[in-house]
Amino acid sequence: MKLINWMHRKEKVRLTALLLVPTFWLVVAYLGALFALLITSFFTINTFTGDVIAKFNLGNFQDLLTDIAYRNVVLRTLFVAISVTLLCVALAMPMAFYMAKIASNRSKKIFVSLVLTPLWASYLVKIYAWRTMLEPGAGVLDWFLAPLNLKSPGFGMFAVIIGLTYLWLPYMILPIYAGLDRLPNSLLDASSDLGAGNFFTLRKVVFPILVPSIIAGSMFTFSLSLGDYITVQIIGGKFQMLGNVVYQNFSLNLPFAATVSAVPIAIMFGYLWLIRKSGALSNL
Repeated sequence: MKLINWMHRKEKVRLTALLLVPTFWLVVAYLGALFALLITSFFTINTFTGDVIAKFNLGNFQDLLTDIAYRNVVLRTLFVAISVTLLCVALAMPMAFYMAKIASNRSKKIFVSLVLTPLWASYLVKIYAWRTMLEPGAGVLDWFLAPLNLKSPGFGMFAVIIGLTYLWLPYMILPIYAGLDRLPNSLLDASSDLGAGNFFTLRKVVFPILVPSIIAGSMFTFSLSLGDYITVQIIGGKFQMLGNVVYQNFSLNLPFAATVSAVPIAIMFGYLWLIRKSGALSNL
């Protein structure tokens, strides 16, 4: 008996040690770097030498909050992130519903594989593919839209929303599919037997149950869109988001770049706090 207890204690120590390694890595490598970045946002820079002066200063935040150009960038970034998330929900709902409730068991595996396949491709390859499609006057969309006397939207905010929606759509489909797959078919049958139409069942029965899954997917689509800058550079034209401002100032004015990067961090913390207060994730 003593030997068994000793072996159990040894196993608990080993598991604790295994858990401490990723925890230590998270605290030191990620949270430590994040804390250093936020501290840097309160520093200033020597305009002649470009050196960072480690002296507490709120000038960067004052410039960010008072300059209308930066406020517009923040609002545009929020608009793009929200638009991408809503579009992902609108596209993912019917796709996930077909996968979970209509497709056969064999087809489900194929559809899940097809949803995951784009994630294996290079980020840049996918965005440059959209660039060739959206190219004004010579893109693939212009070839298809020419008979209808329509033109490609070209590069800009609309192109960025399209590109980001395509990139992050799988992150919305999979949580919604998982939520629908757990939804009992008997619940849908009961709603139909009681005289409810398809739209009423979707709005009053299915959607409330899927809210935690949608929120889980939005954590990916919203946060990834909020911090993206490569897509904007490739298909955004003159359009700018917060990530581009950080990228442009990183080598020129590191403290100001850190100040701008604190904005999406603060937005995500606020979003996660609202999700936690709502208790939606506890139902996952």
